[in-house]
Amino acid sequence: MPFSPDKLTTLGALKAAGYRTQSVKDELRANLIAALKSGRRVFPGILGYDETVIPELQTALLSRHNILLLGLRGQAKTRIARQLTELLDEYIPYIAGSEINDDPLQPISRYARDLVAQAGDDTPIGWLHRTDRYTEKLATPDVSVADLIGDLDPIKAATQKLTYADERTLHFGLVPRAHRGIFVINELPDLQARIQVALFNILQEEDIQVRGFKLRLPLDIQFVFTANPEDYTNRGAIVTPLKDRIESQILTHYPKDLATGQAITQQEAHLAEAQRTAVHVDPLVQELVEQIAFEARHSEYVDPKSGVSARLTISAYENLVSAAERRMLLAGETKTAVRLTDLYGAVPSVTGKVELVYEGEQEGAHKVAQSLISLAIKTQFARYFPDPEKLKRSKKDSPYEAVVGWFNAGNTVDLTRQQNERAYEKTLKGVPGLEKLLDALQPGKKGTERLLWLEFLLHGMAEYSLLSKHRLEIGLQFKDMLGSLFNPSALADDDDDEDGDSRPSRYR
Repeated sequence: MPFSPDKLTTLGALKAAGYRTQSVKDELRANLIAALKSGRRVFPGILGYDETVIPELQTALLSRHNILLLGLRGQAKTRIARQLTELLDEYIPYIAGSEINDDPLQPISRYARDLVAQAGDDTPIGWLHRTDRYTEKLATPDVSVADLIGDLDPIKAATQKLTYADERTLHFGLVPRAHRGIFVINELPDLQARIQVALFNILQEEDIQVRGFKLRLPLDIQFVFTANPEDYTNRGAIVTPLKDRIESQILTHYPKDLATGQAITQQEAHLAEAQRTAVHVDPLVQELVEQIAFEARHSEYVDPKSGVSARLTISAYENLVSAAERRMLLAGETKTAVRLTDLYGAVPSVTGKVELVYEGEQEGAHKVAQSLISLAIKTQFARYFPDPEKLKRSKKDSPYEAVVGWFNAGNTVDLTRQQNERAYEKTLKGVPGLEKLLDALQPGKKGTERLLWLEFLLHGMAEYSLLSKHRLEIGLQFKDMLGSLFNPSALADDDDDEDGDSRPSRYR
């Protein structure tokens, strides 16, 4: 039953209105039940978890459990925790002036008890919005018991002329101040073991100890903890007794398919309105961006225990659009479409988002990032066009022969980063047989989409070693494969990080 904060300002008015105390876990449970019955979506914007994480999370809330969200970085753990506030009542009453949001009907602090005893039904009441009932703390090695639980306050003691034996000299930490709300500790293993021990009694025995005081404070808190499994070995662990007191452990995960990854990236990418209007991004490019993350999660050069965050694809997508926008501005154009060469503008977004194993460090982050882009193109190419390797094994005629033959005759194609639309179109359509090949294998492509798919054919053939692809200072050059193998200068270029094939040697 909702109450009006404007009308109920005293304890007596609150009692007369029929207010009944409800614990925060019962409150979450009741509001979740109402949401499920009405068909309202719980945890909007959390994608890819409808059949896995969200059902388990709802079950834990119905069971009134404290929760541990366990998963690698970039799996929306903190975002899920923050959305729990949507399941709280919009407003709840508390005793005005209380540091720990005392329930007017069940005060637990010394201040609140004394005030009710003195003022009775005239005790002033305040109202707390649900957004103010959320407390979050990032666990770091320097967090102290005083930060979380509290400590003696010598200034308060001096000001009020109290001895240190008086309970009123206590300064409450974050946990007591989260009373009747949600308290989240991110990266729990980073919290020192002795600090984790301080949480034992709060979770189960409902008392706290500050210095020499042992206080019976039945704190009403919904605890949510997040942790990364990798932290268990790098920095610390969740001590067993604490883990035992957290009733539900829920495993999060990365998107299981490209479509889900695309939806997350499109939802989270921060693009200016001018970019959305002027730069067209074909669905093929969106798939390639997501495929980069999938390749990274299975790459032998990337540490699988560290994980590859969804932030990689979000940042890569933003850089991709910005690279196309920059080219458009330099060319004096008003509209453009993302090209595959723009993917290499996303390399800085990849290098900072992956943790490399020893072999990856030896190759270099830049090479590994480019190799992931190459692998993404190769994987997606086989989805839309005949796999050149399978054609070779089956000894069937290759549809790519005419185009490859033109390159074998000594012709080259340069695709530069700053090429305007007209030059880009002229270059691609100037390759004999390329348009015919596209019409035979992927008919119906028109306009800017057609140009993108023509470029996709060149990149795909290069990844399957039908052509060679070399990095130029201002873009890419495609040429025949055999000429590159027997040309000493080309071989020298291949070993050059800037001008040659920058893929790791194992992928060439």
